[in-house]
Amino acid sequence: MSASQQDSTEPPVVETDQPLLSVRGLVTEFVTPAGIIHAVNDVSFDVYSGETVGVVGESGSGKSVAVRSVLGLLSQPPGRIVAGEAVFEGHDLLRLDNYALSVIRGSDIAVIFQDPGTSLNPVLTIGSQISEALRIHQDISRTAARRRSVELLQMVGIPNAKARLDEYPHQYSGGMRQRAMIAMAMANRPKLLIADEPTTALDVTTQAQVLDVLKLAKKESEAATILITHDLGLIAEMADRVVVMYAGRVLETGSVFDIFHRPRHPYTIGLLASLPRIDTELDSLHSIRGAPPTTLPTGCAFHPRCDLGKGRARCAEEVPHLNDVGVGHRSACHFHEEIKDEVRAGDINLEHR
Repeated sequence: MSASQQDSTEPPVVETDQPLLSVRGLVTEFVTPAGIIHAVNDVSFDVYSGETVGVVGESGSGKSVAVRSVLGLLSQPPGRIVAGEAVFEGHDLLRLDNYALSVIRGSDIAVIFQDPGTSLNPVLTIGSQISEALRIHQDISRTAARRRSVELLQMVGIPNAKARLDEYPHQYSGGMRQRAMIAMAMANRPKLLIADEPTTALDVTTQAQVLDVLKLAKKESEAATILITHDLGLIAEMADRVVVMYAGRVLETGSVFDIFHRPRHPYTIGLLASLPRIDTELDSLHSIRGAPPTTLPTGCAFHPRCDLGKGRARCAEEVPHLNDVGVGHRSACHFHEEIKDEVRAGDINLEHR
C-alpha cells in the first residue's frame, strides 16, 4: 500500500487515558573493541491500550535494540542500558529482576520475532512448544493446553491443525512457522504484542496472509501492538501512530495520517519519497543520499544527509529536541517550519518559504 492510497480524510483526535507502556529517556550502548556504540539515544514513546504503534527506520536505526532493551532481551555484555525507564502497568521493566520480567514476558507482553526458524526449537513439536507457553503462565492440564493449542493454530489458519500439532518446525513452510509464532504469542491473551519485522523473510503473497493473521489476532485479543519495520507500506496499513527512528534517536512521531500527509522531518520525507507509486511513472526511485552513520555525528544525527539544513551551523552543532508541530505530532528538526504544509510521498518540496 503506497502513501498515496491513504485515506485523505483526517481522523478525529481521540482523548486517551494513561499509556499501557511509557518509555522515557532510554539510552543503550554497546561496548566494542573499537569503542562505544551509541545504539539508542534518549528514546521516548508511549503505547496506549488497543492501538498499533509503528516503529520505522533504516536498518541500524535502533528500532529492535530499543524494544529488546525494554524487554530485558539485550545481551549484557556487550550491551548495557545506561539510562531511562519503561513503565508497564506501573512497573518499571528496566528495574525488574529476571524472574519478575519472565513472568510478564509471554503473558502480558508477547513477542513475534523476525525469523521463526531461529525462534522455534527444531527438536520439539509445534504443539509441545505452544503447550509449554500456556502451562508456564497458566495452571492448566496437558490435555487443556493441547486443546487450546489446536484452537490457536486454527485461529491463525493452519489447516488440519490437530494433526499438524505433532509436526516439527522443519515440516512447516516459512509462512506457517510465522503463523505458529503468532499463535504462540497470542496463547496467553497478552495486553501488548511486539512484532519485530514479522514479514521480512516472506514472499509478497505470504506477507499478505501473515498480515491478515496479525489483524485477526489483534482483533481477537484487543492487544496493543508495537510493529517494528522498515516497510512504510506495512506501517500505512497497520499503524495508528508512528515513531520514526534514525541513528538511535526519535526524529518524528505522530499519527499515521500526520506522518504520511504532513511529515515534518526531512528524514521522514526522504523515506516517503523512496516509496514506489502506482499512479506516477518514474524513471528511477528516489533515495536518500549517503548512508547511516557508523559513529554518531555532532548536532542533528541526520544533518550530513539532509537537504533542508543546507550546511547551516546549527544543524551540525546543536542536537534538536522533539518539539510539538501539531496535536500529538512532534519533530526533532530545527527548521521544520520551512517544510510545506502539505507534503506527500513522491511530491516532495523542501524549498524555503
